[in-house]
Amino acid sequence: MAFYRYFEGEVPSYLSRHFWWAYMWRGLTWFFDHPVIISSILFGQYKTLKRATIERVARVAPKGRMLQLTCVYGRLTPRIMEHLDPQPLHITDIVPVQLELAKDKAFPPEKLLATRMNAENLAYQDNSFSTLLIFFLLHELPPDARRKVLGECMRVLSPGGTLVLTEYAQLPRQHIFYRSPVARRILYRAEPFLEPFWKEDMLQSLQQLAEPFGKSVETVSHQEYFGGFYRVTEYRLTEGI
Repeated sequence: MAFYRYFEGEVPSYLSRHFWWAYMWRGLTWFFDHPVIISSILFGQYKTLKRATIERVARVAPKGRMLQLTCVYGRLTPRIMEHLDPQPLHITDIVPVQLELAKDKAFPPEKLLATRMNAENLAYQDNSFSTLLIFFLLHELPPDARRKVLGECMRVLSPGGTLVLTEYAQLPRQHIFYRSPVARRILYRAEPFLEPFWKEDMLQSLQQLAEPFGKSVETVSHQEYFGGFYRVTEYRLTEGI
């Protein structure tokens, strides 16, 4: 039986079809929202990636408004909120249950400004934020949807602002999980859009998408983890030439 059909209509079709079990079914959201499960999914790298992400956010976020694009399992969101005080954290997601989970973990709750939006078409005004965080979202998007989301990021992020991206690294040709046909097949089955994401030059894509808004993008810092399998990258937007 195609269980994903129960979740169609209110979210993009790729989300309901491929990820209903991970993000939309209340019977499993409580399961995935445990550090040990998150760590297992990320091959024991969750704490390392969370710490590296928070370190970069903490350096830049207090300077202005911050947006976290889509909710995240675990304690990343409340930890980020600690570094923003007294500023609130803006967060948006298309899945109601994910927003509920984020609100339940927020303290104080009024410091989390949660809204339900499709990241492909954000309702925020141009140049609304000085910091934007994307934590393991892009590899779950089809290429066309990913370009729309990144285009929206370039629109709402102001010149001088910072994009912090925590994700799979670019094509890890030498990593055992990529070199093994069996491991690669399992990854592609669980993450159907990972292969095209692996092959994308992120800086080049961001530069192309920022240009229509009169902006340019440069890499401020880039660190790879787990033998080059994951990355945490900090990009800065500048006025276009």
